[in-house]
Amino acid sequence: MNQTWTPTGPARRRRPWLRIFLTGLVLWIATVVVIFATGSPTLLPTLVLLGSFLVPVTFVSWAFGRRATDEVTPELLMTTFLAGGVLGVLAASALESYLLRPSAWLFLGVGLIEEAVKLAALAFLTRHLTRKTVRDGMVLGAAVGFGFAALESAGYAFVALFTTQGLSVVQVVQTEILRGLLAPVGHGLWTAILGGVLFSPSTREHFRVGGRLLLAYLGVSVLHALWDSMHAIALLLTLVLTAGGTGQLSASGGIVAPTAQQAALEPVLEWGGLAVVSAVGLGWLVGLWRSTQRRPAPEVGWRVPIRPPR
Repeated sequence: MNQTWTPTGPARRRRPWLRIFLTGLVLWIATVVVIFATGSPTLLPTLVLLGSFLVPVTFVSWAFGRRATDEVTPELLMTTFLAGGVLGVLAASALESYLLRPSAWLFLGVGLIEEAVKLAALAFLTRHLTRKTVRDGMVLGAAVGFGFAALESAGYAFVALFTTQGLSVVQVVQTEILRGLLAPVGHGLWTAILGGVLFSPSTREHFRVGGRLLLAYLGVSVLHALWDSMHAIALLLTLVLTAGGTGQLSASGGIVAPTAQQAALEPVLEWGGLAVVSAVGLGWLVGLWRSTQRRPAPEVGWRVPIRPPR
């Protein structure tokens, strides 16, 4: 009689990423409550760091459980997350300050620079791997991207803290919630795609920069640019659809005296555009991931059938 054994208790597959997320979420909420209750400014760094790193660390932990080889160790994952994120942020800030100026191509320039520095950081930190598989490239690419996203979110949260009326904890909380919700379809997603393409074809020892990687880099950079510019795109589309191409934009990035129709249409277009960009990126990622699950073609040759003993 055939029996199926089902692991129970400690043998059951654990989900460390879920424990990380729930523990971090409880600590972040507790920090928010204590800050509002006591008004202590010494807890603000804790609030910024917890809120900025919670979602990125959770997704890196989730991705680690889907690595293809044992060469992706926790030490390597932590190195790519922290060092890759820091190198990416520093290089991007330096290049953007020297190379970019306000223009119609600003967002595309940001996308090209940030995706290039993240890709370079990933290649540098993983150059000594003896076996480079597509899955491991996606996992390590996600680590670099989420490290970049965590540090970037911390910067945005820190900036949101300072207002003309003084320190604003409410704006920090709002910024961290919004960026936490959007983090899975941002930097981590884009660099995971680049990492998978960089490491393909599977089991190579050395990186190969070719047309496929260049096209992937340009495609991801365009998705990045569309994501960053979606607010401006939504504003322009709103003016075109509601005023026949006429209207006036304010210096703060909005419509001067918007009508009720414009006020309702603009966020729909913006969030709809972000959803489309996210769907394209996720579809690309899933397709790349599934390409690693295809079975190899059957071998051609003679096979001798083996008969079971009578």
